[in-house]
Amino acid sequence: MPTQYFENKSNQMLWIDVTNPSKLELEELSNRFSLNKYALSDCLQPDHLPKHEDMYGTHFIITRVQTDLLSNQPASIQSMSTKIAFFYRPGLLISVHRLPHSFIDIIREKYFDQGIFEQVESIVAKMLWHILHSYEALAVNLSNEMDDFESKVFSQNLSPKMLSELYQIKRKALISKKLLLFSQEAISSVKLPENQGDIIQDARDLHQKLLHIYDQIHEDVSNLVSFYLSISAQKTNEVIKVLTIFSVFFMPLTFLVGIYGMNFDYMPELRISWAYPSLLLIMCLISALIFVWFRRKKWL
Repeated sequence: MPTQYFENKSNQMLWIDVTNPSKLELEELSNRFSLNKYALSDCLQPDHLPKHEDMYGTHFIITRVQTDLLSNQPASIQSMSTKIAFFYRPGLLISVHRLPHSFIDIIREKYFDQGIFEQVESIVAKMLWHILHSYEALAVNLSNEMDDFESKVFSQNLSPKMLSELYQIKRKALISKKLLLFSQEAISSVKLPENQGDIIQDARDLHQKLLHIYDQIHEDVSNLVSFYLSISAQKTNEVIKVLTIFSVFFMPLTFLVGIYGMNFDYMPELRISWAYPSLLLIMCLISALIFVWFRRKKWL
């Protein structure tokens, strides 16, 4: 999509929207509107974190729109989000992004073309709200996944794959929270008069809400992983307990069998007719005593 120029003559505002620009196109914008070349080079870095800079009256903002919902790819900043950069000053707004975004057309048609917003900052505030809103869908999906995992864990329907899936949820929540935290500076930098302050306040309220949601998801994942490991450890302990009980029963019996398995010439009890049943009776009594002892200790 080529560079698009939108002009609102009544409010004396120019909006230039650039999609997937080349280095040459950015240099032309830099020369025409006296933009910082180093800031423009940041627009070409695919994994740049959100930030805000004020350069001689021109504000420069980098934000990231969330694009990943339920992707099975390893979670990373670049795989989960795409970058949008803004240059703005009174009467001028330049938006630079790699992918097309539908909310840009909505804002342009509903607010810019209609002349509802008289300041560039109002348009930037509205775009920041839509950018933050993109994080809401993933938060809902991760919360629903957490509900499913909780039901599986508490019903002890465990599988080795669950830990890796929980790690992916935790990773996505951490990356989203990191991007939101870095976006705070950009949101705080937008200043509007009191009669339009509710526009940026909506973005700030949504920002705080999303931070709280992703904090809660991260905490829930940590608690669920701990509970999962506790249940796994408990099952392992139960297996070891059963094996220990069996070994305790057979240890004295094995000792007796070992004694009478030795090849000594003088073992007179071997020639007594009732020796064999007596030894079996002694073994049964030992097993019964061990059983009674375990019952008193409440180990059985």
